[in-house]
This record gives sequence, C-alpha cells and structure tokens, in this order.
Amino acid sequence: MKSKLKVVLCWHMHQPYYREGPNGTFHLPWVYLHGIKDYTDMAKHLENHPDMAAVVNFSPVLLEQLDQYVEELKNYQSSTSHKTNPLSDPLLSVLAGTADIPSNLAQKKRLFEDCQRCYAPRMIEPYPAFDQLMKSMESVFDKISRENESAFDSQTNSPIDSFVEGLEDQKFHDLVVWYHLAWLGHSLKGSKQVTALFEKGHDYSLDDRKQLLSIIYEALSGIIPRYRALADSGQIELSLTPYAHPIVPLLNKFENMKCSSPEAPMPNCDDYPNGVSRSEWHMEKGIQSFQHHFGKKPDGVWLSEGGVSEDAIEMLDKFGISWTASGEQVWRNTCHLNQMDSEEVHNKKALFKPYQYKDHGTQMYFRDDGLSDFIGFEYSHWNADDAAHNFVENLQNIAKFVGDDVEQQVVSVILDGENAWEYYHDNGYYFLDALYQQMSQCEDIEVTTFAKSAKSVTATKVDSICAGSWVYGSFTTWIGQEDKNRAWEYLVAAKKDCDEVVSASALSKDELLELDDQLAICEGSDWFWWFGDYNSSESVNDFDELYRIQLKKLYTLIDKVPPEHLNHPISIGGGNAENSGTMRRNV
Repeated sequence: MKSKLKVVLCWHMHQPYYREGPNGTFHLPWVYLHGIKDYTDMAKHLENHPDMAAVVNFSPVLLEQLDQYVEELKNYQSSTSHKTNPLSDPLLSVLAGTADIPSNLAQKKRLFEDCQRCYAPRMIEPYPAFDQLMKSMESVFDKISRENESAFDSQTNSPIDSFVEGLEDQKFHDLVVWYHLAWLGHSLKGSKQVTALFEKGHDYSLDDRKQLLSIIYEALSGIIPRYRALADSGQIELSLTPYAHPIVPLLNKFENMKCSSPEAPMPNCDDYPNGVSRSEWHMEKGIQSFQHHFGKKPDGVWLSEGGVSEDAIEMLDKFGISWTASGEQVWRNTCHLNQMDSEEVHNKKALFKPYQYKDHGTQMYFRDDGLSDFIGFEYSHWNADDAAHNFVENLQNIAKFVGDDVEQQVVSVILDGENAWEYYHDNGYYFLDALYQQMSQCEDIEVTTFAKSAKSVTATKVDSICAGSWVYGSFTTWIGQEDKNRAWEYLVAAKKDCDEVVSASALSKDELLELDDQLAICEGSDWFWWFGDYNSSESVNDFDELYRIQLKKLYTLIDKVPPEHLNHPISIGGGNAENSGTMRRNV
C-alpha cells in the first residue's frame, strides 16, 4: 500500500467571556452570531464529507455561553408573552421584542452602528434591500448631525420625534432582522422559512421576528450535540483550551516572554500571584466542562493562542494530555535554542515532525504557518475550486519533498474556525466543500487527527523550549507594550487584593467559587490582545471597557471599592488591523 502524508486540519473555536459576570448583560453578540453562521456551517461541512477528518478545538467559556443563550431562548420560546422572559443580549432582545427600539438619538445611532458590524462587501452589499436600508438610514443620521452637532450626545438623551422619516421603529425592526439574516450560515439559508424572510424584505412583524428567533434557537441548540456526534463516530477529534483562554506561560511567570522577546519591557510589577496554581485551575475547570459537554476527557489541548513553554508542557504532562501544538516560529526558535542546525531545519522538513520536551509524554506539533495563513487570509480572494486545488497541490509537493520518510511526517494546519469566513463568498461554503472533497479523495495524503498521529509517529526529543505563541512566535500580542503591561499591572494588583481577602477566610465556599470564576474571566487572553494602537478604536474601546467592568466586578465580590484607575481607558487603539484585528498572519 502506498505511504501517505499525514495531514491534520485543526479548527480553533473560541470566544471570550462577553457577559458582565455570570448573570449580567452580554456586552457583545459574537457568541451567538458566530454560532448561527460559523459553528453551524463548519459542522455541516463535516457531516457532508464523512471521509474528511479534522480536529475541532473549543474553549470552555464559549461552550458555556452557548448553553446560556440556548437556555434563555428556550425559556423565551415557551413563554406566552414575548415580554415575559427578557434576554441578556441587548441586540437579541430587540429582535425578540423583549426590549423596545430606543427612544433617543444616541441610542438609535448606536443600534444602527451595531448592525453595521460585519464585512459589508460580503454581508450587506449582496442584499439590495439591506444595503438600501443601511444607506437611507445613514443619510438621515448624517442630515441630523449636520443640522445639530450635539444631537447624538449620549448625555443629553435627545428625544426623537416619531415622525422623522427613515428612523421610525419599523425601520429599526427591519434593520435588526436583516442583520441577523445576513449572519445566518449558508447551511441555514436554504429553508423555506428563511427564504420567505429574505423575500419579504421589509415591514417585518413580531411574528416574523419570532420565527427568526426560532431558527436561531434551533441552530444554537444543535451545535454542541452535532460536534459530539461527529466525535463519537470517530470522524473528528475534539480538543480543549484551558477554561477561560488564559496565556498559560504568562500566568506562570512573565519571564517566559524573554526567550522570544529579550528586549521587550516586562510589566512593572511582580509575577502574577500563584500563577501556576491558576493555570492548573483553568485546566481542571476546562476538563470538567469538556467532560460535561462531550462525555469524555480530551486527548489534546490547544493552549490558548498556541502559547507553550517548558512549565506549560510540564503541566499538560501532569494532566495526562497526549498532545499540544503551536506555531512555526516557536519551532524555529526552539530549534535554534537546542542548536539544531541541520539541513532538515533549514529546508523546513523537520517542521513536519512531532517533538517531545525531555521525557514528558505530551507531544508538540507545530503548524505550517504558510498553509494556515493561505486559508485565513488569501484564499478568500480566489475562485473556490482553484484555492482548494492549490492547497492540495501544496500538500502533494510536501509529500514528494519528504520522500521515503513520509509515514513519520505530519503536516499541521491550524487556524481560527470562525473569523476567516466572513471574508469569503457565501461564508466559505464553496471553498470548504471543494477543499474537503479534494483532501479526502487525494491519494497522496491521509487526513487524520493529532491523537491518532501521536500513537504512530515517533517524536523528536528536545532539551529546551523557547516559549512563545502561534503569533510571531512570541507573546508580544499580549505583553511587552505600554498598554498591555498596564493591563497586567491592574490584574496583578486585583489578584493580590483577592488573595488578601481569601487568606483572611472572609468568604464562604460559594463566594470563593464565584470569585474563582470571575477571576478566570479577568485572566482571559483577549483583553490583552486588543490593547495597542494597531487595532481599531471601536474594538479596543469595547474590550477595554468590558475588561475594566470585569475587574470592577472582581472588587465588588471581595467588598472593596474598585480603584480609581479602572474608571479610565487603558488603551484607545486607532489602527486598521487586517480582518478587523481578529486574526494575525505570520507570513
């Protein structure tokens, strides 16, 4: 039988905790919007191609937020009045009718702007009715702004006359319906109910909106069971990220940033207090959540942002994890640190092997950054069939290149499973359909999983790991700049205050559990990702505000007044990062 090149395609599904505490308001809608667009479509592609294998990685805070949305929508569906069970997500509440259209200009403009949050060339402009509605409302807002510059000052709470043409409540109901229709995945748009809503185009009634809510509920409630069924059938492997998506090496010690960024300034504070214990807490809590949702312990862990270090690998080994993965530059830095100066390192052949840190059992895989970034950033501009053919052709070239050693090679392609598709035609439907078909039928490659590979491929041992992430091989996306370091300094100070209260035995068991969960939210990586001047002001402001709200919530749980500095922005942004800043390319 012909030897084949092993290829692992790993999709990372992750959203940070957008809710204000465990029972508060959702500040951003990305969990449910990506749920109805990307998580549903990605499951459908795998169901349509049973010969295609993949690894699908979930962060537990994403899974738990999906649960929260499903539970609230379930209660909404069962209520006799649409006002009976309010929803925690403001945008979803407007769609459901549990919240009224705002009555003042500032809030109306904010709702209008919220419904612009998508890639317009793919999600607004293809729908003439939606596009025209957006343009007409924008024209009205511009006219009001020209006539009265202070009209949208949120402090004045300016009322708006109901007869202002173009800003009637019905226009906003239509706007919110269209926004959600645009966010529906390709796999949901073929139903009769959805087609009828698209064809109606305007004057959507409460019954129409309720019907759309039912579609959203059915989609969200099916996500976790569908992926579990795919895993139970053996088609895919499900893997885990530590609970709230923290950067484990940085929680453990800030010194882990120095191998890849020796000149970058560290935060002006001590290491994160009891950071190793907190990293282990995220692992334990994450495994519990994974077992609850999928019925078993994961074989592999994608450490948040592929952030690896020697102490992180030691932790994974302690938990019996068989594999983890990171980026190509971490591999290069690690090869240099171990003085591995062979021809196979220079020509990248050695990239396609698993590695093992000393005698620890956890294998490390390193992604091919070029192949991964082709999907993440380039193929959205290509014809779908041509892009899929090009990708498979690259894999065939690698198979020829590695030659007789092909059975011991594993090509790792790892990227976000939700953020790229907004930039593709039809949410990437035709590209992924062609890609899965060509990959599963190619005679030169074997699509597989990391867990299966770990049992059959011999790992190369290394004595040292140069700590870093899949973004540039460093941690500079989360630390080492003024704004990012300031955020760490605030977090360290808050943790010290929490530890002081806990050590005084001032909290009950239930209060300690709530404090742990809130602390985990504050430890998530996404706050630090967005700080800096290369991201848009809008995104930075969203995450800056929510991070400070979460820290303030932490202080309320220990009955302390939040420090004054939490009332002021940490970062203001101002850049124009590619793909709205949600992803970083490495080539």
